[in-house]
Amino acid sequence: MSETSFAQPGRIARTFASLQAQGRKALIPFVTSGYPDAHGTPALMHAMRAAGADIIELGVPFSDPSADGTTIQQASDAALANGVGLPQVLAHVRTFRQRDMDTPVVLMGYANPIERYDQLRESGAFVRDAAQAGVDGLLVVDYPPEEAQTLQAQLRAHGMDLIFLLAPTSTAARMQQINAVASGYVYYVSLKGVTGSKALDTAQVAQALPRIRQHVKLPVGVGFGIRDADTAKAIAHQAGADAVVIGSRLIELLRDQPGQAGVEAVASLLAQMRCAMDTKG
Repeated sequence: MSETSFAQPGRIARTFASLQAQGRKALIPFVTSGYPDAHGTPALMHAMRAAGADIIELGVPFSDPSADGTTIQQASDAALANGVGLPQVLAHVRTFRQRDMDTPVVLMGYANPIERYDQLRESGAFVRDAAQAGVDGLLVVDYPPEEAQTLQAQLRAHGMDLIFLLAPTSTAARMQQINAVASGYVYYVSLKGVTGSKALDTAQVAQALPRIRQHVKLPVGVGFGIRDADTAKAIAHQAGADAVVIGSRLIELLRDQPGQAGVEAVASLLAQMRCAMDTKG
């Protein structure tokens, strides 16, 4: 992990500080809330935590997830068909918090559901309700930093983090903009394209991270294209990421192995990744 001091309050900061003290890297699985069934997400979250997840990203189902590939798009469509929207996602987090008050939970999604949530209630209702449910951070794919000041202020008032994406094409000026408003961690998209891509270049990531750290004083998670334990280890150790994010492969396992078998397959892969990431050399 880099020598940056991670001083932000809250569960996310405490998690990274603890891992840094142990010389370990964060494992961050992403799953779509409400997939493959409307009510199984909290149990899946507990299984992922038991398998070694440090932070959990929950996808908020949306009808036009433009940054996501086919796998996550289909999961989002299925979750919507299951009747899962933002209120149900918050209910999943509340249920998870009945047994786990320590593991950070980040919601990842798009602006439309958040804005609609507030339209149906009142300004700031989403952030208030998310904080009460036990959400720690928010990543809104289509909120650029110059349009996120109001949301950032709302989140900060509730002790929550605003997380941003960085891409291989991000300029120094853009990274500085993001550093000014982001907290928790940043998510480096290792590939040009959408989620689910497979052609990950570890050397390219290793070259990109020092450039990012010149401008961004937060932990850097790397995602897109990570599908197995060997890749996770390479990104954590050879490339030097502070966190490894895996999503599409987990959704595939849930799709291909229905019910408890899918949950067990996800847990098995995460346990393999955790072991590989904790193994030196």
